[in-house]
Amino acid sequence: MNKKLLCAALLGGLGLAQAASAQDFDDRWYLTGTAGMNIQDNDRGTRNAPFLGLGVGKFISPNWSVDGELNYQHPKFDADQDLSWSQYGVSLDFRRHFITEGRNWNPYALLGIGYQRSEEEFNAFPSPNSPGRREDGNLAAKVGLGIQGDLGRVGIRTELAYRADFDDTSVAAPDEDWFGDVLASVGIVVPLGPEPTEPVAPAPTPVAPNCADGDDDGDGVNNCDDKCPGSQAGQTIGPDGCPVPITIDLKGVNFDFDKSTLRPDAIAILNEAVEILKRNPSLRVEVAGHTDQCGKDGYNQGLSERRARAVYDYMTSNGVDAGRLAGPIGYGESRPLEDMGQAFPGCKSEKNRRTELNAQN
Repeated sequence: MNKKLLCAALLGGLGLAQAASAQDFDDRWYLTGTAGMNIQDNDRGTRNAPFLGLGVGKFISPNWSVDGELNYQHPKFDADQDLSWSQYGVSLDFRRHFITEGRNWNPYALLGIGYQRSEEEFNAFPSPNSPGRREDGNLAAKVGLGIQGDLGRVGIRTELAYRADFDDTSVAAPDEDWFGDVLASVGIVVPLGPEPTEPVAPAPTPVAPNCADGDDDGDGVNNCDDKCPGSQAGQTIGPDGCPVPITIDLKGVNFDFDKSTLRPDAIAILNEAVEILKRNPSLRVEVAGHTDQCGKDGYNQGLSERRARAVYDYMTSNGVDAGRLAGPIGYGESRPLEDMGQAFPGCKSEKNRRTELNAQN
């Protein structure tokens, strides 16, 4: 095989890698140095030997790299270690990297093609020109697996590969058409040039302030729509930015006939009222108790006061400041929701046996 043609092919492959490079990954050129053990095919009749490699390469996509590499090894013959056998070559190696973000060590698969040249001495006794010498070159192919890690400024590769050397003119093994060698190696990867940096986004064009983007009083209504720009913290604000009156509905806080004890169904309603008061710290309310129209006025007056006191005590014991509560005040039967008259038992209106919270501001 013509070595010049092979070298041109290798350079062409690396040139293609340059054209295919993109900027969403590290596409810098890098140098590689490799050292390992060449486990020789037994049919060669040679001993295992160390080998060295030197190369250059780059990533052509986020997951693919291509390397051009020179290699050299100098094993000895098993039978006659005085005879020399050496081999050197060049290869174009493609690696498919299985990269996971956040993982420092990532596996890869290798596929390569190249040219290997052999220089083999052999015993030509009794010729005066002994030992004889054979020099020949041939195609080679390589497959393998490895793992590559990032150590910051440099990377590390560990690799196990199988190289098929299609040497069919060996003197030591004339019946063989090709040999299979195993290559176990460790290599270093040295990137060239500074690390790539993320492109800096251009500064956004300044935009003139818009009243719809501002909320000077922090009430949640933008300045364009805010008709009351001086809202105070704690006020309940309507969609126009102005305070709205707060009503606390205690429908359901009713009492049994002639009782001032809070019923279980009233507790949940009072808990909601407590939360409303906590969310609106400026709100003050009157605690007012009422009765139905059964019984004497004086008795009902006291009963309404006891009912108001039951609600008042519940709210203060659950975190409402007594200074925000007016009362407790009893209105007896003077403010009925349903006027049942004094006809017993029609006077027993549950709606009238109630307690109210009346907003004072």
